[in-house]
Amino acid sequence: MTPTQIALVQHSWTQVLPIRTQAAALFYGRLFELDPSLRALFRAPIAEQGEKLMDMIDVAVRGLDRIDALVPAVQALGARHVGYGVQPAHYATVGAALLWTLEQGLGPAFDAELRSAWTAVYGALAGAMQSATAVTPATSD
Repeated sequence: MTPTQIALVQHSWTQVLPIRTQAAALFYGRLFELDPSLRALFRAPIAEQGEKLMDMIDVAVRGLDRIDALVPAVQALGARHVGYGVQPAHYATVGAALLWTLEQGLGPAFDAELRSAWTAVYGALAGAMQSATAVTPATSD
């Protein structure tokens, strides 16, 4: 992630916040369209889950300028998601649903440069989430 990408993501997120409820509904609709099996991972009502998602993205986007402080929280989130049944392949589906949602919500403003910025940010955060679950092989002496 470059400083320019971070600035683009942070600025565009301010445009999503006023439509956060609709964005969450779009996101989950698209997520379950892409992979209907993911619906089983959610026990809370989707509207409630959508609020949690938007809150989490808000914290992450606001924290991009302090990535060293953000990473441990993102890793802890990733560790919790394993307990919910999240598999590594799910991250690509979530990323696709997120980018589609941003495209719907931001319209023409979601150009190639902004898509690239969000892709970089999501990739970094998803990578941090997954790194918390990586198993380090034991070494033998």
